[in-house]
Amino acid sequence: MKLEFPLNRRSILKKTILSGTCATFLPKTAKANTKELAKGSTILFQGDSITDAGRDRRTENKANHSGMLGRGYPHAIAGQALAKLPLKNLKIYNRGISGHKVPDLAARWEKDCLNLKPKILSILIGVNDIWHKLNGNYKGTVQDYETQYSNLIKNTKEKLPNTLIIICEPFVLRCGAINDTWFPEFDERRAASKRISQKFGTLFVPFQKMFDGAVASGTKPEYWAGDGVHPSVAGHALMANTWIDIVSNHFDL
Repeated sequence: MKLEFPLNRRSILKKTILSGTCATFLPKTAKANTKELAKGSTILFQGDSITDAGRDRRTENKANHSGMLGRGYPHAIAGQALAKLPLKNLKIYNRGISGHKVPDLAARWEKDCLNLKPKILSILIGVNDIWHKLNGNYKGTVQDYETQYSNLIKNTKEKLPNTLIIICEPFVLRCGAINDTWFPEFDERRAASKRISQKFGTLFVPFQKMFDGAVASGTKPEYWAGDGVHPSVAGHALMANTWIDIVSNHFDL
């Protein structure tokens, strides 16, 4: 059965592809030169509340459990990967925790990352590193963010040399809680995440560019994230499709 999509989404697709984001709602064809995931491979999602998305902590050790995956983009990605590769016995986990910053990830990294030995590790972190600072609950600078994040990735690559690491770009949309006080520092933190990705040779998922393209296509920022930070159902779906499009250039997902 051929899927049909409203015109406005096709417009978003066209503009995001032209901008290099390649976020798509359309079925994808297999790509050449991709690697096959080994049977039993683990995929791990790490981050803050955007990744957490209300996951059930009581089921966090149950790979592929719907409650453990939360209601956001990790759940959407897991559904597509598990449906496409049913014989691979993939183990997919979400260990995002609401409110966390880079130092919080570092404090729990052995238990919530290294011990799981993921073949694919996806990290989205950075919004709380500035949001908590603006609220007076944190003093970390842009340089702190870059240094701490770099150390985290360096440590991970040393301990898990065969893991594909994905750094996802922190993002905000200009609505809800987002106002001029966030800038230019938030953009500096985004730039730092890209520098870290380039320095350590990780994949980079440009979520800010993706959402900017979606808004430029004619939708309001609130459609994708009502408070400017936490994605809507549509926002999470857009993130999932963009993530898969980029990662599937390396592994057959």
